[in-house]
Amino acid sequence: MRHALTFRRPVPGAERHADGWTLGWAGTAVMGILNVTPDSFSDGGRHAALNAAVASARAMCDAGVLFVDIGGESTRPGAAPVPAHEELDRVLPVIRALSGEGIVLSVDTMKPEVAAAALAAGAHLINDVTGLRDPQMRAVCADAGAPACVMHMQGEPRTMQRDPHYVDVVREVHGYLHAQAREALAAGVPDVILDPGIGFGKTLEHNLALLRALPDLTGGPHPVLIGASRKRLIDFIADVPEAPDRDPGSLALHLHAARHGAAIVRAHAAAAHVQALRVQTALNAG
Repeated sequence: MRHALTFRRPVPGAERHADGWTLGWAGTAVMGILNVTPDSFSDGGRHAALNAAVASARAMCDAGVLFVDIGGESTRPGAAPVPAHEELDRVLPVIRALSGEGIVLSVDTMKPEVAAAALAAGAHLINDVTGLRDPQMRAVCADAGAPACVMHMQGEPRTMQRDPHYVDVVREVHGYLHAQAREALAAGVPDVILDPGIGFGKTLEHNLALLRALPDLTGGPHPVLIGASRKRLIDFIADVPEAPDRDPGSLALHLHAARHGAAIVRAHAAAAHVQALRVQTALNAG
C-alpha cells in the first residue's frame, strides 16, 4: 500500500508539483521518537544534551526511519505542563542542528507558539496530541504550509487516565478524528495524519478495541499513525512494569498495525522497527 503527505513547503525526499510537495512512501514508515525532556516516561534525560540528541536522530535516519519526532514536553499520564519558553529552549537547538541534513522533522507540541517557532526553524510537520483543537494551531500549520498529525486524547495529560469513559470508543474516536481532519483542511492545513491516541485517556479495553478496529480507520482518505511504543497497555497484557523493557510488545502491536494498513508507527526502538517491518514486507510479498 502506498501513502502520501502533501506540504506547501520544501521537504527532504518530497516531489515538487504545482501545488506544493508530496512525500510518498510504500508500506508502513517509522517515526523515530526523540524526546529532549528530562521526564519522559521511558527515556527522560537521555537526549537532554544537544550532541546526544543529534547523534540519535542521525542514527535513526541511517537505520531507515522516514520521520524524526522531536518532543520538548512530556505527555505521559500525570505530566505537568511546561512553559513555552522552556519547551522552545529544548527543541529549537535540535531542529537548527538537524535542519538541512535531509531529515523530515516532526515536532510534538500542543502550543501554537512552539509550533510556529519550530516550523520557522526548519521543522516540517506538527504532531499535536490535542488534535488541533486550538484554532491558533490550525492557523499556524496553514500559514506555514505544514501538515499536522491529529491525535485523539480524552482530557489532558495530567488527568486523562483517571477515569476514561466512552459509550462506543471506536465510533467516538474515529468520529472525532474525521471531524478534526475536516476542520483542519477547511482552515487551510495542507494535509493531516490521523492518530487514535493509544494510551491517551483510554483503558486497556479501549486501546485493544481501537487496535482491532484499525481497518475502519485506515480505509479512509488519510494516513494513520499508531504510537503504542512502550505504553502501559503492554504491562497490563504481558506484565512488563519497566517501560524500557517493552520493546518486544511494542513491535508486536506495531506489526499488527502495519498489517492493518497503518501508514506510520511511532517508536522508541526505531532501528528494530525498521528491521521488523522490512521482514514483514518481504513475507507479505511472497
